[in-house]
Amino acid sequence: MLAVCPYNPFYCDWLRALFKSIFIVGLIFVGERLNHLISTLKWGEDFANEVTNKLDASGVLDAQTMCENGNGPIANLFLVGLANINKGINGVEKSIDSQANVEMASLEKNMTWIALCIATAPMLGFLGTVWGMVSAFDAIAAADNISAKIVAEGISQALLTTAFGLVVAVILQILQNTVLYIIDNQIVSIQKSVNSFLKSVENFSK
Repeated sequence: MLAVCPYNPFYCDWLRALFKSIFIVGLIFVGERLNHLISTLKWGEDFANEVTNKLDASGVLDAQTMCENGNGPIANLFLVGLANINKGINGVEKSIDSQANVEMASLEKNMTWIALCIATAPMLGFLGTVWGMVSAFDAIAAADNISAKIVAEGISQALLTTAFGLVVAVILQILQNTVLYIIDNQIVSIQKSVNSFLKSVENFSK
């Protein structure tokens, strides 16, 4: 089996294919998350203020219509809250708390797969390095020569897989942190919007 990758594992077809696959899969999930999160940005705090103003000015039905035409966690939370407004402020809070778990899961969807790609890339690099070291020592044994040049060439080429795995992991880690930063900001925005909405509901119910 080692003969498939006799001296430089970095250039083995199967190893290059695995690195590319991990990187591409990670980028796909990052792109999906960014697209989803960015598409809901316009339905943020400004939208929440419009809904609460509509509730105060026109009543529940018009506010529900706005939420139905909206998109994202704030619109979904407000819609559930408005559907339970006849149960009073406590009923609205409970319904929003229940829906919040669903919205959190939606925000963090596929983040596990990104983390898996980040963890797998360097481990695959270490595997390639070990494979390359074994191949290098086999080459030294076959040459019956332990010169520094042969040893250095084998080790340097074997370490390329570790380097490439770390590069893939670092890039995906930076992208993952960017996604998490956007999610954290959205959570803060959701909390502020919900607090404002509950105050509006409380005033409306009086």
